[in-house]
Order: sequence, then C-alpha cells, then structure tokens
Amino acid sequence: MRREHHQALEKFEQLLEIMDKLRAKCPWDKSQTIESLRHLTIEETYELSDAILSHDAEGIRGELGDLMMHLVFYAKIASEKGYFNIAEVLEGINQKLINRHPHIFGDVVVTSAQEVANNWEKIKLKKEGKNSVLEGVPPSLPPLMKAYRMQEKARGIGFDWENASQVWEKVLEEMRELQHEVNEGSPKERLEEEFGDLLFSLVNYARFIGVNPEDALENTNRKFISRFQSMEDTVNSNGQNFDQLTLHQMDKLWEEAKKLEKKRRK
Repeated sequence: MRREHHQALEKFEQLLEIMDKLRAKCPWDKSQTIESLRHLTIEETYELSDAILSHDAEGIRGELGDLMMHLVFYAKIASEKGYFNIAEVLEGINQKLINRHPHIFGDVVVTSAQEVANNWEKIKLKKEGKNSVLEGVPPSLPPLMKAYRMQEKARGIGFDWENASQVWEKVLEEMRELQHEVNEGSPKERLEEEFGDLLFSLVNYARFIGVNPEDALENTNRKFISRFQSMEDTVNSNGQNFDQLTLHQMDKLWEEAKKLEKKRRK
C-alpha cells in the first residue's frame, strides 16, 4: 500500500506541474476562470455517472482523471487570485474527515453505517456551525436527487418514518388525493402540488426499501431507449414508418423488443 501511495504522490505532483505549464502557456487554459469551468465540470460529472451506471471500469477510471484535472484547475486559479491553494484544499478535507469520523479517530463507538450517517449530521450542526441540516443540500441539485438527500439528512437527526409500511400508506394517500383533484377538474397548480407530494412520498418509499430513485429512473430510461430503438430498427428493416402502424401493431413490436432484451441479458 505504501508503494501505491508513493506512486500516487508522484503522479499527483506531475499533474500539478502539467497544470502549471498549461496555465502559463496554453491560450485556452490561460483564458479559463472558475466560472467558465463550472458547466464543463457538471458535464464531466454526468459522464462519470454514465460510466458508473454502465459498469464501465475503464470509463470510470478515465472520468475520474478528468474530474481530478478539474479540481486541480480550480485550485490553481484560486491560488493565482490568492483565495487558497491545493494544499489548503487537501488540509480542509483531511480535517473534515477526521472530525466527522470520531469512531475512527476518537473514542465514539458505533454499531452500524446508519449510526455513522446520523453522527455525521449531528457533527455538522454542532461543530461546523450549520443552522440547518438541509444547508448541505445544494439548491441546484436535480429535484429527484434533492428530495432523496433532504430525506436522508432529516433522518440523520431522527425525523423519519418508523417503517416502510407507513411510508407506503402515505404513498397511497397521496395517490388518492391526486386522483381526487383530477376528478374535480382542479387547476394545474393544485394538480402540480399533489403530484409533487406523490413523487416526494415515492422517493421516501424508495429510500426505505433501499432503492436510489435517481438510479432506478435512469435505468428505466435506458431500458425504454433500448426497447424503443429496437422497435425503430424493426420498423426500418421492414421498410415502414411509424405513422403507417396502428397502436396495436406498435404494442406488438414493443413486446417483441422486451423479449429480445431478455434474451440478451441471458
């Protein structure tokens, strides 16, 4: 392990030196700002996410490298402006990890991963001056992910349902309320509110049964794309267009695509 650490330090130092040269000599790199890198970093993060969902180890390795470069890039620009440097970034995260893991670096005893997570939120409130556990949820997170993270953080201080069956009852309640508003012909604002409540309760249920709703929905999206494109291939190979097909015919193609997908999985 020590040899691996030594090699990692050498490569990290090389990355820092490369960034120094790029910043000094490359017109594109010289022109970048913290703000201009932001959307590129978001793109790289989603590319890493895609590699993870595809179980692409080589892709994950490459995307981690891209993100590592971005982190060094931000620190380099910040150092030039006198804000902070990479050493201070590393010192900050090192200290944070030590502070938030008293069961490793202190005398606190825990018996489960959930206790660790609960302690994490309490430490943030007490030692780091947070006014709310929800401060740690970025406002710009996609809504589905934001709901999941808010619920996790609320659980960290004990505000949660007792079991999954209670949450499922809440899901059913929200479904009935939404259906009532639909039947009443309520305005869009009311439908949107009730639909949001239903989604929030479904996210809660997903959390209780150990499912990440973001991953679940993305996997379903990918499944839909695969099946729909299989339908398109069949239609194109037959020299047809979708507007020539009935809904019944399209349903039949959909079922065939599902069967084909199951065969590929085997």
